[in-house]
Amino acid sequence: MELKVTCVFFSLLSAWLSVARDSEQISGDDGGWSSGGDSLTDEGPCNIDIEDQTSLTYSQFLQQYAYTKPVILRGITDNTRFRFMCCKYNLLREYKERTVRLSTANTHSYRKVDVPFEEFVKFLLTPQSVDSLGSETLYFFGDNNFTEWHALFDEYNAPPYKIPYTSPAYSFGIAGPGTGVPFHWHGPGYSEVIYGRKRWFLYPPDEQPEFHPNHTTLTWVSQSYPSLGIHERPLECTIRPGEVLYFPDRWWHATLNLDTSVFISTFLG
Repeated sequence: MELKVTCVFFSLLSAWLSVARDSEQISGDDGGWSSGGDSLTDEGPCNIDIEDQTSLTYSQFLQQYAYTKPVILRGITDNTRFRFMCCKYNLLREYKERTVRLSTANTHSYRKVDVPFEEFVKFLLTPQSVDSLGSETLYFFGDNNFTEWHALFDEYNAPPYKIPYTSPAYSFGIAGPGTGVPFHWHGPGYSEVIYGRKRWFLYPPDEQPEFHPNHTTLTWVSQSYPSLGIHERPLECTIRPGEVLYFPDRWWHATLNLDTSVFISTFLG
């Protein structure tokens, strides 16, 4: 009897250790999405206002930022549960057989490709080289089937500051280091990093930046950004987990993932 109990104990312990090895990222800072030596180190300067909920009221947000300029918000929501669900182990366990739609990472995102989520994570979630074209890079962001992903979205706490006469729509994404979307614009919204770091570049609606629509943000940062004059430089900052960037309506913006990053945007339509 004692031998049988011992065998059962060690069987359970072995199974637990196996799961723990696979899911060690649950308690890690990177959620298992570590880029290793492929991460980009240059976070650039930060010239965007940073506020937190204790110092910024809703009225102040509307007056100072909602219609005029971007702002980075800290500590405005608790997404601990959502972050736990977004670790690599949990997403693969829940969604590995689901189909995800990838878009080319150029300004117009013409081409769409459908692949199983597990295939994307294992084979397509790779660093981007500086000489890659946007049309050659497949990017997982948006095009989420809400019916299939609703259990995940239901756990997300969106930023509490509402823009009058708009309604929110979520777009969820995962991308490798060096990837991102080149300059484009649309309506207002929020972007939150769950894992990794994302560098943002923004220009007001009346200051269209010079860029090639099929060149990646990494190419722009490497080739065009260094030669910009002091008055040509964008508003920019790198955001980390727990930080939310708000961008107003029609502001030009481009992004660059410095690590393998997991992120979610709340578009206000």
